[in-house]
Amino acid sequence: MIEALPAFVQAALPKPRLWGILSTMTGKAALREALEGLEFSGACRFDEPMAAHTTFKVGGPAELWIQPDAACFLSFTPSLLRRAKALGIPVFILGGGANIVAADRGIAGIVLDTGKWAGMLPGRGTEAAGTVGPGRELPGGPEAAGPGTVELGAMAAGRGLAAFRSGTPADQAACLTASLGLGGLEFLAGMPGSIGGSVWMNARCYEKSVSAVLEETEILDEDREVRRVPFRAADFGYKKSPFQNRDVLILSALFHLESRPEAELRAVMDAHREDREAKGHYRFPSAGSAFKNNRAFGKPTGKIIDELGLRGLSRGGASIAPWHGNLLINTGCATAADIRALTDEVREKTFAALGINLECEILFVGF
Repeated sequence: MIEALPAFVQAALPKPRLWGILSTMTGKAALREALEGLEFSGACRFDEPMAAHTTFKVGGPAELWIQPDAACFLSFTPSLLRRAKALGIPVFILGGGANIVAADRGIAGIVLDTGKWAGMLPGRGTEAAGTVGPGRELPGGPEAAGPGTVELGAMAAGRGLAAFRSGTPADQAACLTASLGLGGLEFLAGMPGSIGGSVWMNARCYEKSVSAVLEETEILDEDREVRRVPFRAADFGYKKSPFQNRDVLILSALFHLESRPEAELRAVMDAHREDREAKGHYRFPSAGSAFKNNRAFGKPTGKIIDELGLRGLSRGGASIAPWHGNLLINTGCATAADIRALTDEVREKTFAALGINLECEILFVGF
């Protein structure tokens, strides 16, 4: 049976270990079937600790973690997702791992890591929105802009448009557009996470949301076909996007930007990074803000938590930061269960005291 596995799966683990996994754990035969015959380049590992892929630094093993290279992403990923769906294998799409807590027991099925599907896309913004034919590559092809590269062709000349693959770090996208003298993404400076995750969450900070500059989103839809979704304001809200209610994978995002001096943009970005530093966002592993703000509460959530005297409240190795009420941190030995229990306790205490239901911003996966 081992000889029948795809070569890249055989390389993921020593054969005796791989045989043990495939023959004793529920669902491994289905995982093997999902991968058989697919052409692939990248990284593939069984029992990969999710703690290595999240900013909280917690989480048990992913049953199968796969990170396709950019060169095969658009051919491999739709086929994998179709097979997984047919076989009933759950797939979790991982971006920058900046807003999630993976359960201590891990994540069943497949974790598809988009980290290598990164960089600017040449030529986006020049074609009409709608369905793209099956198997068709994004404009410019997968080799057009490797991870971390700048492609000036990504700009639709004179229109202030820039497109990024979903695995691109949000901070990197801000830096690249600033270097081209285009403003609009500077509020993402210093933010962990990916462009895909930012669009999915409609990330917001410094009084600006991703939806303010989003032109269109390219996705693999429920049928695993490439489709472009034009932006509609009615589909978005405070940290809400239409993709949160759909079984889709975000491939790329096109942004409409404005011409501004690079030095001015850099100054704004530096100020944002310094503010994050001053608020202690980087002192300990965390996911940034733990709870969403709500204007109906009359004040920021962090201030509400502060006034209830909950700073420093701890469960195991998880703690509300002593310096900021809406920052939940891993002090070094937290488990995912600690973090979940602490968020539940803060919500319970806040409701008991004020009748306010705090909405958690952290996504708990595998619980």
